[in-house]
Amino acid sequence: MERWENLEIWKLADDLALRLYLVTKGFPKDELYGITSQLRRAALSVPSNIVEGYSRKGDKELSRFINISLGSLAETKYLLKFAKKLALLDENDYEELSRGYEELGRKLWKFYEAVRS
Repeated sequence: MERWENLEIWKLADDLALRLYLVTKGFPKDELYGITSQLRRAALSVPSNIVEGYSRKGDKELSRFINISLGSLAETKYLLKFAKKLALLDENDYEELSRGYEELGRKLWKFYEAVRS
């Protein structure tokens, strides 16, 4: 098992990215290279950057990659709202994913602050 697999923030980010991938399978085919792709890339960037940062040497590098994860998380949250406006997400999926990303945001920010100090 890799060290980063023990991180609660990585587990949550990974679970949310998987959930989002499954939900976006139902998006229209004409959005495959549009919002579907952008939303998937943003969501997958969150756990990917946690892994990359945690695999680097030193807290300075880790904090830089966690900062990138925070940016990708913000992008994901916006794209979820946009997908809901387009009626691509039903209310339940939107609420579940939004709550998950809000929780992840709080935990990721605390982790970021701890690493920076």
